[in-house]
Amino acid sequence: MSDEVEPTQIIGAKAGGIVRLRLPATSANVGPGFDTVAVALDFYLDVEAEAGEEFTIQVTGRNADRIAEPADNLIFNVYRRILEENVRTVVPLALRMKNGIPLGMGCGSSAAGRLAGIILAVDFGRLGWSDQRILEEATTLEGHPDNAAACWLGGFVAAACEGRTVHVARVIPPANWRVIVVMPSVPLPTSQARAVLPQSYSREDVVANLQSVSMLGLAFAQGRGDLLRVAMRDRVHQPYRAPICAYLPRLLPLAGTEGILGAALSGAGSAVLTIVEADAMESATRAIRGALEDMPEAELIYAGFEGRGVRELSPLL
Repeated sequence: MSDEVEPTQIIGAKAGGIVRLRLPATSANVGPGFDTVAVALDFYLDVEAEAGEEFTIQVTGRNADRIAEPADNLIFNVYRRILEENVRTVVPLALRMKNGIPLGMGCGSSAAGRLAGIILAVDFGRLGWSDQRILEEATTLEGHPDNAAACWLGGFVAAACEGRTVHVARVIPPANWRVIVVMPSVPLPTSQARAVLPQSYSREDVVANLQSVSMLGLAFAQGRGDLLRVAMRDRVHQPYRAPICAYLPRLLPLAGTEGILGAALSGAGSAVLTIVEADAMESATRAIRGALEDMPEAELIYAGFEGRGVRELSPLL
């Protein structure tokens, strides 16, 4: 990681006791930062694990029915894989989860799940991995560093890979910015969202995205909400995903109005991320509802930015 990033403390240092984790949701790309930029948000996946006689899961919260099967649970699958690859005994776990991150909506559920699996493997397998090694493993499993870095470190991150090495620059978003995640009822698999992207781009589109993403990082660092409307514009992935993310064309024109500073797909979609001035949540909500009034009602998730990444919890869930 770059010198600007404060390392996260190794999680689960008790090595085999009860491990309690909180992993934040994330929103990647933030418009033009395709596979590069992400932010951490203050809704979470909470995990508690201890050694058991067999693999078991108790789940409350969002999509509980989809993640309650031990044989098909992402956390367990990653946990087993890491231990087997490192020739460690696969200790069965009793897992309890409270999930606040919607699946398949572009809010970083896979990054949170993969990081949880890695951390539990490091702990129960006594692997002794560094923070950097954990981040790099999560990036390898994700295929790109944005969500993994934001979940692990918190804040607004820009990440780049050099082989397996992941370099990260990070800032804490302005305190007077909030988020409204506009979420349809139907999830969108990342594989489907990537399948609609072209194999090449024009120089004009690439330059436009470079202009926007350069401004995006400075806007977050300097608290320049007036720049977000332009800084969150994208010509690399959003135009191609708009036909399968129906809310996006309706919400993009709201940027710069009613306290909505900027709008973009949340990750690969199907949810849309809007960044809003803290004192304009009501007017922003009215504008969003108005733009979608003839469409199936959206769920709005009101959130803030999370300045911390993965952390260990003390109390029971």
